[in-house]
Order: sequence, then C-alpha cells, then structure tokens
Amino acid sequence: MLDQKQFALAINQIAEEKGISKDEIFKVIEAALAAAYKKDYGKKGQIIRVKFNPETGDIKVSQIKQVVPDDIEEEAETAVAGGAPLAPPPAESERAIINEAVRDEKIIAAGATPGEEQVKIRYNPDKHIKLSEALLVKPDAKLEDEIESEMPSKTDFGRIASQTAKQVIIQRIREVERSVIFNEFKKHEGEVLIGAVQRVEILPPYKGRVVFIDINKTVGIIPPSEQVTRENYRTGQRLKVYVVQVSETPKGPEIILSRTRAELIKNLFTLEVPEIADKSIEIKAISREAGDRSKIAVVSNDRNIDPIGACVGQKGTRVQAIMEEIGGEKIDIVEWDKDMAKFIAKALSPAKVLAVRIDEKSKSAAAKVIPEQLSLAIGKHGQNVRLASKLTGYRIDVMAGDLEPEAPKEEAAEAIKKEKGDKEEKSAGKEKKAKKEKSKKSADEVSAKGEKEKPAKKVKAKKEKVKKEKKAKE
Repeated sequence: MLDQKQFALAINQIAEEKGISKDEIFKVIEAALAAAYKKDYGKKGQIIRVKFNPETGDIKVSQIKQVVPDDIEEEAETAVAGGAPLAPPPAESERAIINEAVRDEKIIAAGATPGEEQVKIRYNPDKHIKLSEALLVKPDAKLEDEIESEMPSKTDFGRIASQTAKQVIIQRIREVERSVIFNEFKKHEGEVLIGAVQRVEILPPYKGRVVFIDINKTVGIIPPSEQVTRENYRTGQRLKVYVVQVSETPKGPEIILSRTRAELIKNLFTLEVPEIADKSIEIKAISREAGDRSKIAVVSNDRNIDPIGACVGQKGTRVQAIMEEIGGEKIDIVEWDKDMAKFIAKALSPAKVLAVRIDEKSKSAAAKVIPEQLSLAIGKHGQNVRLASKLTGYRIDVMAGDLEPEAPKEEAAEAIKKEKGDKEEKSAGKEKKAKKEKSKKSADEVSAKGEKEKPAKKVKAKKEKVKKEKKAKE
C-alpha cells in the first residue's frame, strides 16, 4: 500500500533539491513503471505507457501501436522523433533495457512528426498496426496515429524490474535536471552573476588552472584565458563573474565564465550606477587590459546630469566599489563626443592634448601634446595610447609639439573676420589721429603767422603816420 504522506514528502524534496517541477517528476515515475512492467509482463518490442495516480497510487497500463500502411511488409518510410528508429534492436542487457525504456518514452512524448529524419523500418506486430486493422478499432484513424489498448495492471514487480525502474528514474531525473539548468542559464548569457570559488584544479584540456565557481546550485568554470593573471582565487571567495557561454555537452551543460571581459565592467557600472540602469547615461565604448587599467566613454541623455560625476559618485564611492570588485584595477572615465577629434583628445586623458589631426580614410589620428606630457599621454609601456586607440577605434600617434589646436571652419572664419575688423578699425583710428594732428598743426601755423605779421603792421602804420605828419608840416 502506498504511503501517500511519505510519497508526497519525497516528491517535494526532489522537486526542491533538483529544481524540477512535480509534473516532470510524475512523468519520470510513469516512465520507470512502464520499464518495470515491460520487463516482467511485456515483450521486448512493445511500447508501454503508464498513467500514475499520485493520490491513490493506482496505475493504468496501455500498449501503444502506431498506424502504418498496409504494404509495410516490403519497406516504408515514416517520421521518427529525434532520428531514433521506432524498431530498435532487442535489448540484451539491463543497461540496454533502461536505454530502450527511455527511448520509448521519448518517442511517445514526441510522437512521429513529419519533416524529421526519414528512416526505413520493418513491420513489428507488437509496435505497429496496419491501417485497415486500425480503422476497425478507430473509424477515423489515419497513418501515424497512435492506437492505445488497455492492458492488465500489475504492481508486484520482481527485483530486476524494480532495479530497472530505479535506474530509469535516476537517469531521467538527471536528464531533466540538466535540461532545467541549461534553459535557466542560457537566459543569463551576457549577464553578471555572483558565485563562490568551489575549487581550483589543473586540467590538461585547458592547459592550465581552471577555477570552478558554484552558482545557483550548479558549477561554472573560468578557463585560464578568462582569468586575470594577478588575481589569486581562494576556496569560498565570492566573485562577480560574467557569463560568456552556456552550451550542452554529453556530461551536461557547460557554463563558461569570465573575469577579463570588458562586458564585466559595463555590467558592474549598470549595477552600481542607477542613471545607467535607467538609461539617463549611456556607455558608448569600453577598452580594457584586465588587471591593469580600463577606459570607459559615457554620454548623458539628460542635460541636467553630469555623466562623469554620476559614474564616479560622491567622493568616488561608486567607481571605488567597482575597482575593489575587480582587484584594484584603475578606471578612467571620459565623456564621449561625436566630434572625433575632441573625443580622441579626451580619450588620451590625463594628458592634455594641444591638437588632433584625423585621417578618416586610414582611420588614424595624430595628437600633439606639450613635451612635458608626452610620456603621460603614451603611458607605461604605451598602455594609455593603446587603450585610447581601442576606445575610439582610431590608430593614434602621439608627438610633442607647440602647435595650437586647429579651430573649426566656422570659428576660423569668425576669427579672420574679427581680425580684419580690428585692422580696419586700427587703420581708421590712425587716419583720424593724423587728420587731427594736421588740423592742429595748421592752426598753430596760422597763429604763428599772425603773431609774425602783427609787429610788421605796427611799424608800417607808424611809418605812414610819420609820413603824414611830415607832409602836413610842409
């Protein structure tokens, strides 16, 4: 007699531990019962289906036959779910019995769907029923339909049948668990997850140490190519990791994680800076040399928000938290600009750039800085200019010089106009001054001439007076 309470507890425990739905577990139990029934009471070629009632513990057993053409004796083609033949060779061992039971259950679940791989089969009376015979049982029967016939229910299975059922349950639960893990983590590709270091091993296939990370009841790996060289991974250490790829393998889903990708920096900023999460600030580009330095270009979609200030945070709290998460790696935050010359100048920070000349055809740029800042612009081992080049997508040559920055055409025209106006104004001023000086000079000359003529007039008048007086006396 089935103990309903213990049975329900067992089902709930499996569902919770494995992350499998109860419906899936009941399907696994039905497949196991079908395998056990077939082992003790059925034939090797039969397809058995069992319906299990979890409330009463009763089972209903049916034999499934597929409708095939009447001329099946010769050879015919039919669709097979997953490319597996509907008439597998007889099982010769317990393992073969288990595999056959699992395969039969998959065929029943999937059905024969047109368009799948076509294979040739021979008529098997335990598995097939001819169309003419099927019409007698089911008037509307057609090719590839399933005809179900009830069989006597049995519950007293032998030891070997019970062992077969147990193995089917273990195998099917493992398959369902792998499928659940794959579907769950496939959705997390391109995201950052938190995990704990489980162990570090040297594995020959990866040619180096592999870090196993425990994440959400499963294990992902960080291969050598995705590890930061200067980081030391300790058992139990909690890390934020970037999910690179989730793929299916014969041993189950393989989850590849990374600590070196630039996308890790982008996701960490999205988690730490609310303005990036709500898209008020946009990350335009990232360049990274894992473990040493990163550059990130941001732009604000809201004129009231300073993109650099928002990413740095009050007293640098936001960027500091991200730097601590990636082992103290330095991060330069620059403002993105649609004017590529200005963007390249900003990307070379902390160096101050005097001028930038761009060649769009070759995607290259020449940046000039004052001689004192040449080494700062290039960086240690060329790191700063290399990161700036990755950030902007241009090959950048840095050189020392005293050239002033090139002004845009409109600004240059304005400057020329202003200079011309200044010259004209200066020239007009000079002419005005010259006229004033000339006028003053003329007035002075007239005044001087008048001063000179005054005594001469007096002498002449005196002489005329004397002459008149002399004439009067005569």
